[in-house]
Amino acid sequence: MQRLQHYWYRITPLHLLLLPISLFLRILVALRRVLYRTGLLASIKLPVPVVIIGNISVGGTGKTPLTLALVQQLIEAGWHPAIISRGYRKSSVSSLTPREVLLGDKADEVGDEPLLMRQRNLCSVWIGSDRPAVALALLQAHPECDILLSDDGLQHYRLRRDVEIAVVDGARRFGNGWLIPAGPLREPVSRLASVDAVVVNGGEVRGAEFAMQLNGTRFYNLLNPNEVLTAEAFISMNLHACAGIGHPQRFFNHLQQLGLHCTSHAFADHHPFCANDLEFPDADALFLTEKDAVKCAAFATEKMWVLRVDAQISPQLVQLIIKKVTS
Repeated sequence: MQRLQHYWYRITPLHLLLLPISLFLRILVALRRVLYRTGLLASIKLPVPVVIIGNISVGGTGKTPLTLALVQQLIEAGWHPAIISRGYRKSSVSSLTPREVLLGDKADEVGDEPLLMRQRNLCSVWIGSDRPAVALALLQAHPECDILLSDDGLQHYRLRRDVEIAVVDGARRFGNGWLIPAGPLREPVSRLASVDAVVVNGGEVRGAEFAMQLNGTRFYNLLNPNEVLTAEAFISMNLHACAGIGHPQRFFNHLQQLGLHCTSHAFADHHPFCANDLEFPDADALFLTEKDAVKCAAFATEKMWVLRVDAQISPQLVQLIIKKVTS
């Protein structure tokens, strides 16, 4: 699948082979959605409102920073949110059993994004392969929770939802517009007509879409997190940057906008970093994303610096959520 991504943003002769598979998948996606909407496949209603933050495309669009921003705004509005996630590349035990993500967990046990969200220390984060079971376990352990946010899960219709938010990469949008494997889409673009809000991460905002920007200007040292520097401290250094996220170029572009000229190293999304991946003898400093940093803490050096980014969104989005779940 990783090799096919090169073809997702254009049309080539290869698509003559891939398009029939995409068309068949589109039929299956539509049929599955109809089965849940008509009740032929059962969905589970939770005792608290559920907000889904997902996307219709494969690869990073910014769901996790948006989830954290919404959690922060909901807390400020007097709510008691919690986050559920399926996790990624978890151990066989954690993939079967709902569990809370703890600060001492490792990324290969609970997933890089759930661990990142837990380290922000805003609310409880629970994971497991069965989202309704995870949600029920969380609510039993934390009865004070009055709203759940699901990081991803737009296509997981077994969990009934009160609000659907789709995040779109403003730079890449929908690629060539085809479903996988011929394109980057999990569902057709027409699916966005049925969600409650579309949030665009960077790029042009169209119609009723909400704009989101990822802002970050400060770096903390992975070995000594209390040491924080701004971009100006690195200007005269020999710099490298690594990113194993859905859209690595977004990270590299961000660094360039800060005036930092780095040798860039892109890895696959959720890449399981090891120390050898980050050995650059000529580097005075090495920049990492927060998502990658949680996987590199065990072999951190004083040369590794992490850019913290936060999603900036209109307060009207959280107002829309509150109105939907209280009406």
